[in-house]
Amino acid sequence: MFHKRLYQFVFIYILGIGFLFLIKKVLNLSDYVIPSPVEIYETGRKVFLRYIPDVLNTLSVAIIGHVLSIFMATIIGIISRLSNWIGSFIKTAAFNIQAYPIVAVAPIIFILLGDGLSSRLLIAAMICYFPLLLSFIGILSEPVVDIEHFYVHSGKMRWQLEVKIRAFENMNKLVTVISGSATLAMVGTIVSEFIGASSGIGYSIRIALYQSDLAKILIALFLIGIFTSLYLAFLEWLGRIVVRKWEHNS
Repeated sequence: MFHKRLYQFVFIYILGIGFLFLIKKVLNLSDYVIPSPVEIYETGRKVFLRYIPDVLNTLSVAIIGHVLSIFMATIIGIISRLSNWIGSFIKTAAFNIQAYPIVAVAPIIFILLGDGLSSRLLIAAMICYFPLLLSFIGILSEPVVDIEHFYVHSGKMRWQLEVKIRAFENMNKLVTVISGSATLAMVGTIVSEFIGASSGIGYSIRIALYQSDLAKILIALFLIGIFTSLYLAFLEWLGRIVVRKWEHNS
């Protein structure tokens, strides 16, 4: 699984680089605009090892932000399934907050929390949680009639049991959504670093952009893709174990 993910990314990356070189050739652009393969290789030799700690820094923040977004989406999803005004209010508030673009909200976050870890975590979680929330609301709001019917008529139904039944009946969907949302956590972290943080691969990309050094940016993108692919493969592997154990126990 891990090898497959890496092969897929490397293939896509090579296609992207090839398309970039095709544009360079067709438009007759200079090496200053789009670097040559030799320049990319030489730049890679210089910054590859230096960028690895930056990517790991970003990935660690993304993972924590991803976990945080899962908790946020779970709590809001459970509350919003209620039919009373509290559930409606929470759902409306969550939707309205998401309507603001993160680039507009990020400066406020950096002013209040500074450019450290807390700001990066919050921005990563904010970008990542909304797709999770939509899926969680859909899953937790849909009754599993065949199973819930017995508990309702026997008077044993509680909201905790209802949530558990609906979650377990849609375990495959939950695993897919959680795995897929991991890329958004990585995107959110990089965006936060690019906007105003002072560490991480997003910060390194910002410095390379100021230097008009596309070769460094391409190397950074390669490393981001590699580590993100490994994280996604890990989540898929973990998800399969969870689903298999649940199916075995049930």
